[in-house]
Amino acid sequence: MMLYPAMSQLNSYIPNRYMLVNVVALRARQISEAAEESGESLDDKPVTLAIREVADGKLDARGMDLTIKDTAVTEQQEVQL
Repeated sequence: MMLYPAMSQLNSYIPNRYMLVNVVALRARQISEAAEESGESLDDKPVTLAIREVADGKLDARGMDLTIKDTAVTEQQEVQL
């Protein structure tokens, strides 16, 4: 089974696979949230769109906040306040 885009192509933009996964996941969440807020229907899955952005050279790790946010802990803290 051939994957498109090839991992080697994606790694030419983001050479670390771990970082690539995190960048794609973060961007996919952003795409999903933006579509939900605007009520827009997506033709493709958010992960597919994010991978295409990397493959097209439109997305890389520079300037992205890759900090892991634990929403369950944040929500619990808000309830306690």
